[in-house]
Amino acid sequence: MAAFSEMGVMPEIAQAVEQMDWLLPTDIQAESIPLILGGGDVLMAAETGSGKTGAFSIPVIQIVYETLKDFEEGKKGGKTSVKTGGAVFNKWQMNPYDRGSAFAIGADGFCCQSREVKEWHGCRSTKGVNKGKYYYEVHCHDQGLCRIGWSTMQASLDLGTDKFSFGFGGTGKKSHCKQFDSYGEEFTMHDTIGCYIDLDKGCIKFSKNGKDLGNAFDIPPHAKNQALFASCVLKNAELKFNFGEEELKFPPKDGYIALDKAVDGHVVKSQHTGTAQVAQAKNLPNAPKALIIEPSRELAEQTLNNVKQFKKNVTNPKLRELLIIGGVSAKDQLAVLEQGVDIVVGTPGRIDDLVSTGKLNLSQVRFFVLDEADGLLTSGYTDFISRMHSQIPQVTSDGKRLQVIVCSATLHSFDVKKLSEKIMHFPTWVDLKGEDSVPETVHHVVLRVNPKTDHNWEKLGRHIRTDEVHAKDNTRPGANSAEMWSEAIKILKGEYTVRAIKEHKMDQAIIFCRTKIDCDNMEQFFVQMGGGPDKKGHQFSCVCLHGDRKPNERKQNLERFKKADVKHLICTDVAARGIDIRGIPFVINVTLPDEKQNYVHRIGRVGRADRMGLAISLVATEKEKVWYHVCPNRGRGCYNTRLKDQGGCTIWYNEIQLLTDVEEHLNVIIAQVEPDLKIPVDEFDGKVVYGKRRAAGGGQYKGHVDALASTVQELAALEKEAQSSFLHFGYLPNQLFNRF
Repeated sequence: MAAFSEMGVMPEIAQAVEQMDWLLPTDIQAESIPLILGGGDVLMAAETGSGKTGAFSIPVIQIVYETLKDFEEGKKGGKTSVKTGGAVFNKWQMNPYDRGSAFAIGADGFCCQSREVKEWHGCRSTKGVNKGKYYYEVHCHDQGLCRIGWSTMQASLDLGTDKFSFGFGGTGKKSHCKQFDSYGEEFTMHDTIGCYIDLDKGCIKFSKNGKDLGNAFDIPPHAKNQALFASCVLKNAELKFNFGEEELKFPPKDGYIALDKAVDGHVVKSQHTGTAQVAQAKNLPNAPKALIIEPSRELAEQTLNNVKQFKKNVTNPKLRELLIIGGVSAKDQLAVLEQGVDIVVGTPGRIDDLVSTGKLNLSQVRFFVLDEADGLLTSGYTDFISRMHSQIPQVTSDGKRLQVIVCSATLHSFDVKKLSEKIMHFPTWVDLKGEDSVPETVHHVVLRVNPKTDHNWEKLGRHIRTDEVHAKDNTRPGANSAEMWSEAIKILKGEYTVRAIKEHKMDQAIIFCRTKIDCDNMEQFFVQMGGGPDKKGHQFSCVCLHGDRKPNERKQNLERFKKADVKHLICTDVAARGIDIRGIPFVINVTLPDEKQNYVHRIGRVGRADRMGLAISLVATEKEKVWYHVCPNRGRGCYNTRLKDQGGCTIWYNEIQLLTDVEEHLNVIIAQVEPDLKIPVDEFDGKVVYGKRRAAGGGQYKGHVDALASTVQELAALEKEAQSSFLHFGYLPNQLFNRF
């Protein structure tokens, strides 16, 4: 609990973490939690099982809770946030209705921030002055770019670029009418800038840390009769204004007084009272504070369960979470929405439906989290992400900027980098994974499936049912056509899968197939072998996991595999990402994935926590014709076996080229095995037991206790010797002491 509390995690969440037996934060949590709590956008990459979900959900829960707490206290007359309507103009502060789209104002109305790195965003105060001698201070919180000064209502928010505004920038330049001239000194983080205006004499000047920098501007005639407002413009910077409500760090002299003490006859209220492009302050029940997007239903359920665990001790107010996924009744989800939600976890399809119909309101979202972002992009959800992001206000009504958190298997993907540039503001990278690589604990090999050298496919009486891509083709032996070799590959892959399980006595394996129909056919083949879903303990007991299975079935199948009720999980790539399945000793790739990164995700299911794992990939030496559905029903009931470029739903799959791409991506040559699937004995001295922990010695893989036994005995002997020496030498001083 102490370790998480030291990162700023509230006690209620830290207690829940302790109850989950998390004594210390993982590396990704230690790096990311403080950054998110600090208000920044974060890009994170770490291995599955590294605590990545906790890294984003813990701070999200805390800030959502604090936001709701502030709202409740504001309603009760306690701590207030930036108000809307006319009440905001009763005091001097920065105006939430007169600011740029990426300009954030703190709850006190004085702390201002813009994390846009490519554009300037500005803001003016709620009040201005048209007579007298006045002063305010600005304290710089970081090293970002800024200009501060005075402007009229007619001026643009880009301070100092027109004839109605007067600015002083951190580079030591004063600006007016787009003319930048040297003035005073440069200023940066920790500096305090004083802004003076004498409307009686018509002049403006500035100070730095109490040092008067001299006259900067003579107010031209066209601006003399107008009220001037405290103003700033920022680019990836943060400032705090002090209009005199707090004690001034450098009180003014020569008759200047703080703006907060301006007499009523000198004060003019801003005309901007309700046009800010920010979220409404009204707390709508169907407007969550956090939106977490997952690529699959399983991952969404897993994340929601984590959220429930972390927030269970958080009360007054309690946080309300909702799972929004397809395949289940939308009526139940809508009923919960009407009652009110704070955190939504879901998948793109159903969320898109509810947002487009107005059932889910994004106007209050403080956090936009994309988990497994590379998977979302690969699945074609780029437009969905852009649409959701565009509908979320970049600044909320309480002045807080939208925080975007992106989790990805790799941050080195071009698409992920492009996405981060588009929707994130100056994100911090937390990359604990680096470029894709295969851990030393994973032994991955390739079996080339060559129907021209292995003719077993011609004489098998019982073999796996194929996907009917060649239902209209002549695939009989002797046809000597590309279609015949393709069908032969499909048959041999079923045989080699069974052979691999038998050869290595696989007691737990994930078997990746390319399509849902391939998964179904493999499951039925295992049933033919005497196994299947209902044959607990059988060598070929299995369950299936893919998008066409009902949600409850998918959930039950995953749990059965985790509990080892069945030995094999047959699935599409949906299980390669994020799902918490640990300690798997074997993976079989029946077909290589078409994305080289997915190869790493798949084989990464094995060889974790110092346990050795074996990944076998079946790679066809000839091109294989496979389904590639582009029809509206996405393959359901489709029998169009023509090629895609001929208006059909199939393509030719070249696994040899895919293998080359994987090897180039990983900069390795993957070892090949023969059709008997025996692993070369010299690879690990013939001592490997997959799924067992690797011994400390390096080459030998014995039981963990056996490997450490001799060392433990030696340590015990040394401890005994040390204790004996202590007792022996400790006795003599006592004797000497007693003599005196």
